[in-house]
Amino acid sequence: MSVSEPSLRAMQAALRKTTETLAHELASPGDVAPDWSETEWLVARAVAAIHGVSPLLAERLRWRGPTGWAQFLADQRAHTAKRFVHIQELLRLIDDRAREAGIGLIALKGAALHASGVYSVGERPMSDIDLLVRDEQSQGAVQLIQALGFHESHATWKHRVFKPENCATPANLGEHADNGITIELHTRIAEILPLRRVDVSRLIFAQRLYPGLNEYPSKLALLIHVLLHASGAIILRDLRMLQLQDIARLCTRMTDADWAEVFRQGAVTDDPSLWWAYPPLALTTHYHACVPDWVLARTAAGCHWLLKRVYRRRTLSDVSLSHLWISAFPGIEWARSLREMLAYAAERVVPSAETRYARKVFATVQPRVSGGPWAQMSQSRRMLRWVTSRQARYETVRPVRAALSEAH
Repeated sequence: MSVSEPSLRAMQAALRKTTETLAHELASPGDVAPDWSETEWLVARAVAAIHGVSPLLAERLRWRGPTGWAQFLADQRAHTAKRFVHIQELLRLIDDRAREAGIGLIALKGAALHASGVYSVGERPMSDIDLLVRDEQSQGAVQLIQALGFHESHATWKHRVFKPENCATPANLGEHADNGITIELHTRIAEILPLRRVDVSRLIFAQRLYPGLNEYPSKLALLIHVLLHASGAIILRDLRMLQLQDIARLCTRMTDADWAEVFRQGAVTDDPSLWWAYPPLALTTHYHACVPDWVLARTAAGCHWLLKRVYRRRTLSDVSLSHLWISAFPGIEWARSLREMLAYAAERVVPSAETRYARKVFATVQPRVSGGPWAQMSQSRRMLRWVTSRQARYETVRPVRAALSEAH
């Protein structure tokens, strides 16, 4: 059997079609398999891998689909479960060593979602372990991680990244039990939206940290972090279906009193209206209908008119890797004023030295994500390409091609 690679235009159409179908199926499973072409079924594998939902699809879907599709999902769930065992072993080791060293850490995002029972073993992939430490204990945490056989790969303004000394080559598509486990060490929880820094570290550090691994101070703090992380991903058009699942599962556990407490806690942040939470909540509600109308209205009230208007109609395909094309000014609608909008556009046209350096680092340390010819281009050549033709995102094309190659 041989499946030819579709044109980029056809690839974008297949990405959107399969993404929207799978997102709705996860929220409300139907009884009949989609009527997709052979190529679309293969693109759907790439979509499931890109969005980290293969294990959830294996469990949630009521229909089976083609044999290759069903087997892919089953294999992904098995690999996710096996890899989670390795992650749990590493988390226990980190906990033991941190207790011995007197270092307080918070296990973030995926680890916390599993620990709180939001997901069971094998349901949710974890690409890495995220840890939060107070700044004064950060050097001790670095030494702890390095003593476990990890080396510092690179650092960004958000975190320091550590990889195992002997890191296996990642699977070509999706999860694999032997994929290396990365550790990301944070000293704050913040996102830049798109130039304005939103920092919620005070909420996450609201409790005393005891030596070892600690939980979030509350499920509300976990939700606020998950929402902020999703907002940062939306701006980069890097949101995953899995993140909407995280939000939906947390929101279904919320009462009106819980939501009122979210706004009370948000009031002590630099952006007390929590305006930045509206887009991820609106996107989640588009598929899951799990957020009360008054919560959407209150977060929307803090948004300026453009952001509110845009995210009343945006879908996951518009703000994720299912959007094939490189955007010149991704997330510009998040700017809070005309002045901020112009400053953001200027930063995109003439990026700072820090931004250019980060691009080079990512192209080297994450070639499967940030690689391809685009990553090696000068800014002047990028601008020329933007003007003359649409450019496809390497991090989208690569998994699609990997999925298509499985049919050869």
